[in-house]
Amino acid sequence: MRRTSIEKKRVRAKPLFIGYARVSTEDQNLELQLGALKKAGCTKVFTDRTSGAGADRPGLKEALSHLRETDTLVVWKLDRLGRSVKGLVDLVMSLENQQVHFKSLTDSIDTKTPAGRFFFHVMASLAQMERELIVERTRAGLEAARRQGRVGGRKRLMTDKKLNAAKKLLGSGTPPQEVAQNLGISVPTLYRWLPASSRN
Repeated sequence: MRRTSIEKKRVRAKPLFIGYARVSTEDQNLELQLGALKKAGCTKVFTDRTSGAGADRPGLKEALSHLRETDTLVVWKLDRLGRSVKGLVDLVMSLENQQVHFKSLTDSIDTKTPAGRFFFHVMASLAQMERELIVERTRAGLEAARRQGRVGGRKRLMTDKKLNAAKKLLGSGTPPQEVAQNLGISVPTLYRWLPASSRN
């Protein structure tokens, strides 16, 4: 069976080790990571100088774009790739779906091995459990808030008692600014809860 040109492009005769290194600040040195990655057999190494999981990381994007089936993405340490368990798991699972391997040198993790794959499946399970617990806690909080007369988990600024008081004060000719001040709310909040038709 002949391979298409796309398949030929994706599968190399010899799998490559693609390295990725990151430091958090401009004054930190990449040399330690670069030396370890070269020693591990990385033919190409991409770098970023940025902090935070949410920061833009062009070096990582470039490294990922060079990976093909059976290649391996290599990092010096797990926290160089991502700061959250979810972010790490999502990225490694994405690589696995593309049949790309992952290796962390100082953590002795290699998804080519059964132990390495098992480690990340455990991490994936923990990340999924964490997501489900967050959803469950959010739902429970919202339900408790609704039972206490709050909407969206936040305490209502305008209770029924305040609404009735505001209507009476406005009906007696009290200026809106004074009504809002007496009730401890802003004038826009007063107008939002009491349309013009109900202020008379």
